[in-house]
Amino acid sequence: MTSLSVETLAAAATEPITSAGNTQLGIAVLAGIAVIVLLITRLKLHAFLALTLGSLALGVFAGAPLAKTISSFTAGLGSTVAGVGVLIALGAILGKLLADSGGADEIVDTILARAKGRAMPWAMVLIASVIGLPLFFEVGIVLLIPVVLLVAKRGNYSLMRIGIPALAGLSVMHGLIPPHPGPLVAIDALHANLGLTLALGVLVAIPTVVIAGPVFSRYAARWVDIPAPEHMIPQRPSAELEHRPRFGATVFTVLLPVVLMLMKALVDIVVNDPANTVQRVTDVAGSPLIALLAAVLVGMFTLGRAAGFTKARLSVTVEKSLAPIAGILLIVGAGGGFKTTLIDVGVGQMIMDLSESWSIPTLLLAWLIAVAIRLATGSATVATISAAGLVAPLAAGMPSTETALLVLAIGAGSLFFSHVNDAGFWLVKEYFGMTVGQTLKTWSVMETIISVVGLGFVLLLSLVL
Repeated sequence: MTSLSVETLAAAATEPITSAGNTQLGIAVLAGIAVIVLLITRLKLHAFLALTLGSLALGVFAGAPLAKTISSFTAGLGSTVAGVGVLIALGAILGKLLADSGGADEIVDTILARAKGRAMPWAMVLIASVIGLPLFFEVGIVLLIPVVLLVAKRGNYSLMRIGIPALAGLSVMHGLIPPHPGPLVAIDALHANLGLTLALGVLVAIPTVVIAGPVFSRYAARWVDIPAPEHMIPQRPSAELEHRPRFGATVFTVLLPVVLMLMKALVDIVVNDPANTVQRVTDVAGSPLIALLAAVLVGMFTLGRAAGFTKARLSVTVEKSLAPIAGILLIVGAGGGFKTTLIDVGVGQMIMDLSESWSIPTLLLAWLIAVAIRLATGSATVATISAAGLVAPLAAGMPSTETALLVLAIGAGSLFFSHVNDAGFWLVKEYFGMTVGQTLKTWSVMETIISVVGLGFVLLLSLVL
């Protein structure tokens, strides 16, 4: 992916655009983050504008020339969008094809037809995890909520017993697994190996989603025992379609980019010879751009044409998939600008000095930074972007495994305790018909469990790998 090189990051950490000391830099970082937090939470300003203004404020407080600050911000914005923008767009197209063609509904119906009784919470985790791979969190909720409410009502299940596993599956995918924007940006910022990060992310995600989903849902169902709100059951996306894609073809399409990227990572580890023909082929096929592009092109046939879409309908679907991600791309780009500004004013060296003097493990430090920003802003994506920028210099020279785990530690921290400043909090509250207190006892606790358990497994992997 196009991005700042490791050498550039290292140079930026040692040759800042300001000569401010650590104390002034520390105050500048806090002031810059405070500006972002206040603009987002108090003034309800869009995160793109808040990150832009926060980056400029950071440079001013650090004593950097304004022209240099602007240059750092725009360079970081450009490199980040160049690195992950196309991937986010391709993921959005694949997700839209999955939703509009009825492929998501086909996965849901097929799995639910084979799940009964105590297996139902586990089925909901499986459904959410598979569907959540190519879909953004909010889209996944909109798709899954009708299923959760219908299953709870028809099967006489506790709403929390069914809903929490589904939400856990979506949330874990959103925070830990590419091609979601947060993990992609962290991978880009830290120059991590995407395939390796994906593989380790799956290892962390499986036990994490089990504990935060089916296991925790037993307690959540006791704490909040409410029926499914009938007025919140909307029409399913595929209700008006005459045909739907087959289950096998749908699952194949969704998992195709994951398999290609994992294959590349495996061949890189086993073969480890850039001149080898097999590795050269997998390096191309397993690159994020080619893997996602292949899935989109295949999906046009296995999903779109299977649902009876004409060429014109496919074109409309692709067009409609891109409009909603404009805001996401701007936020991600501005976050990259903020990251580069942090590095260029010398914050990277300050973080390195502090980590050495405080003897805080890098993984724990990254998690704590992400947690603090998540609690302040309510945005997992903003928390991931900002934390990745702060700890990026620490990743220079790290082995690829440690860098991948650093990405996952940041992702886990970005999910910590969703509360009233998070749009996802209100989305879950309204769809499930809960009070604020009930949402805190279920959704917020579930997010905290994901964050803490995810960190635990990341630290465990760091000891054995």
